[in-house]
Amino acid sequence: MNIYKESSRWLFTVLRTVTGWHFLYEGIAKAFNPGWSSTSYLMESKWLFSGFFHWITGNGTALGIVDFLNIWGLIAIGACLFLGLFTRISAIAGTFLLLLYYIANPPFMPSSYPSTSHFYIINYNLLEAVVLIVIAAFPANYLYSVQRWILLTHSERKDAKFPPKDNHEIIESHDTSRRELIKNLAVIPIFGAAFFGMAKKRGWFSFEEDNLVRKSDAVSGASLVLGRDYSIRELRGQVPQGRIRDVPLSRIIIGGNLISGFAHSRDLIYVSTWLKKYFTDEKVIETLWLCEACGINTAILRCDENTIRILEKYWQRGGRVKWLAQTYPDNNDLSNIQTAIDHGAIGAFIHGGIADKIISGNRIDHIRKPIEYIKSRGLIAGTAAHSLMVPKACVENDIKPDFFMKTYHHHNYWSVTPVDPSSHELPVDGDDHNMAHDNIWCMSDKLTAGFFRDQEIPWIAYKVLAAGAIKPEDGIRYAFEGGADFVCLGMFDFQVIENANIAFDIFSSKISRDRPWYS
Repeated sequence: MNIYKESSRWLFTVLRTVTGWHFLYEGIAKAFNPGWSSTSYLMESKWLFSGFFHWITGNGTALGIVDFLNIWGLIAIGACLFLGLFTRISAIAGTFLLLLYYIANPPFMPSSYPSTSHFYIINYNLLEAVVLIVIAAFPANYLYSVQRWILLTHSERKDAKFPPKDNHEIIESHDTSRRELIKNLAVIPIFGAAFFGMAKKRGWFSFEEDNLVRKSDAVSGASLVLGRDYSIRELRGQVPQGRIRDVPLSRIIIGGNLISGFAHSRDLIYVSTWLKKYFTDEKVIETLWLCEACGINTAILRCDENTIRILEKYWQRGGRVKWLAQTYPDNNDLSNIQTAIDHGAIGAFIHGGIADKIISGNRIDHIRKPIEYIKSRGLIAGTAAHSLMVPKACVENDIKPDFFMKTYHHHNYWSVTPVDPSSHELPVDGDDHNMAHDNIWCMSDKLTAGFFRDQEIPWIAYKVLAAGAIKPEDGIRYAFEGGADFVCLGMFDFQVIENANIAFDIFSSKISRDRPWYS
């Protein structure tokens, strides 16, 4: 019977130790990741208390507290379970934390965490919670642990004041306590080795990276080493909103080229393929959750099967970012526009390249008909353009969209290229922007700003960073001060918070612009 008792004691000690290690690893991994936040996990909540969880993501102070408690709660619980300190309290606290995780994202609801939540009803959060309940049921000194060793040591000191009656008892007591000491402290050497292995795996002890960063000549101007991940706790405020007709839109709108896998990469022909690999469905959904937490409530996305599939997943999980659809009417064929309408778009516009060709071919009715069709279906309607000739032609022919989208950026960046390399003069607006070797999207920013100064139709400026050649704080401010009512930005997930902060700072300061706000 004693053999079974001893075996069960060892088995449950191992179970407690590995469970503690899992908690500890999760906590330390989050602590050493400055960009980690519980935002995406909380935003995906669709079950009990989902409204409260969503509120936390929009409140910087509350989110900071939750993230702090998550990290240090996992570390404290994990360390105590691993070593065997305050075992019962730690097990109960761990059970409570795991049940909160379970309630936020139970496995029977759609989730972005298929590796942990694709089982029906039971997932690892619930299983570990049951394990901790079992551990909490044991007496404090039953399993081998540091706590048991401390109790044993205290007992030895007590016995020293009241020594046993004969030498036989002294020898037996000493031998037993030595074996107990070895058993109870057996896990400590494992702890150090496991932590070192984890640190190497996570790259925390990467001497090579540290050495590279210290060398200033090892970082090029285009290197991401110069940037950093922003935590949601660093969000300074929500992106302000405006309106197009009766639809509230954030002043910053996330663009869809990155999400759709298309990028203006100049001569780097592999970039679009790389983007498609990076922006998996789950990464797109995670980026949209982050936009939502920052107050960016609108995305300009292509109208294709890829976009529709991802948006349906996102909306089924409770997402609220609106879709402003980029559509591709083909003469009298408006089926692509109807697809956007059928799948939940709040507005649609004609693709800029298509609109440029329509106007250059003097087919003005092929602009008028799609816009009228979109408006007749109750959506906000517009047209994009690279050439200023498009909005000019609409005004001259009494076409009244709900908004214009027009490229807008200055030419003060190192890779700007005129059409004729031997000429020092830039091309004029109306020329084909593709002749500029994928480096210029607004041929004349001055003419563009001057035209919209006299127009009362809302203007969404896009290509404002010249495909990443202009710094965000420069390009975004330049667009708003030039008269744009909204700015469309292509963004990676790690750029969302920084761009939201830039917009918040701009609108918190005085904006020097001549054009009134028409939104």
